[in-house]
Amino acid sequence: MFTGIVTDIGEVVSVEPRGEPRRVRIACSYAVESIAIGASIACSGPCLTVVAVAREEERTLFDVDAAAETLACTTVGSWAQGTRVNLERALKIGDELGGHIVTGHVDARARLVSRDDFDATARFWIEAPHDLSRFIAQKGSVTLDGVSLTVNEVEGDRFSVLIIPHTLSVTTFCERKSGDALNLEVDLMARYAARLNASARG
Repeated sequence: MFTGIVTDIGEVVSVEPRGEPRRVRIACSYAVESIAIGASIACSGPCLTVVAVAREEERTLFDVDAAAETLACTTVGSWAQGTRVNLERALKIGDELGGHIVTGHVDARARLVSRDDFDATARFWIEAPHDLSRFIAQKGSVTLDGVSLTVNEVEGDRFSVLIIPHTLSVTTFCERKSGDALNLEVDLMARYAARLNASARG
């Protein structure tokens, strides 16, 4: 489990096809001794399992495997050497829950329709897949590229979020532009509420 609060920006060092899956190596600033084999790290949204760790000069490197489902549902399939990714370590008992409960199970790719920058802030309008838009509500939570955000407005399948200066400075959102794909995870509570409501109706 995660909170959607990014703690580092990693950089893809290499992508190696291994049959259907891909082995992705990511450089980060986490201490090498703090990453265990088998640990979960959210990489721009999807929760990926660490399969190797190494040290290279001042950088820590860790490897993850992206399987077919991850490649199909997320932006991982488009990653290449130099791609920057938002990183978050798995939540520990007692950690501050600064965002909202995030599973790291990306639902689909959403599309950044427009970006309006003002006063060092950015307003993103996002288009979600139609079957997921019912889980997105005004003032509710949503996760985009691993970042916990509050929904400002909703219009059909589209919704807006406001990216404050701090978030722009510590995530990859500073690089995002109209037309970009973003990893979308809808709020877990909204999903359960919809399921309970459907069951109650029979």
